[in-house]
Amino acid sequence: MDIKRCGSRPSVTPSPDYFTGSVRQDPIIQAPDPARVQAVSVTFEPGARTTWHTHPLGQTLVVTAGCGLAQTWGEPVRAISAGDVIWFPPGEKHWHGATATTAMTHIAIQEVLNGSAAEWLEPVTAEQYSAVE
Repeated sequence: MDIKRCGSRPSVTPSPDYFTGSVRQDPIIQAPDPARVQAVSVTFEPGARTTWHTHPLGQTLVVTAGCGLAQTWGEPVRAISAGDVIWFPPGEKHWHGATATTAMTHIAIQEVLNGSAAEWLEPVTAEQYSAVE
């Protein structure tokens, strides 16, 4: 058994190569090999979001606070909020983040395949971000 005590792992500001705006990540699960699962709590301040990206084995988001947005390539932007659970299948190009006026926190759960849990792509444009239906 391995217990990670509250406060024993610092919050991280992720690379601006993968996010727009103010974002904080707090580690939850970083399972050792041969396990592949990872989980992180991600807080997006208003207007913050990921870049477009994919996951080789898919991703589950559990929204724990606030209101946010998510979009799969070629589909409309969708509103998400606390209590929602979102599944992105393997290889599905997508982004997610806060609304323009409200912060959002989610737990992101994904698995690592060949050393990678995500392929990061181009930034979400202001036009794509503001296209909420």
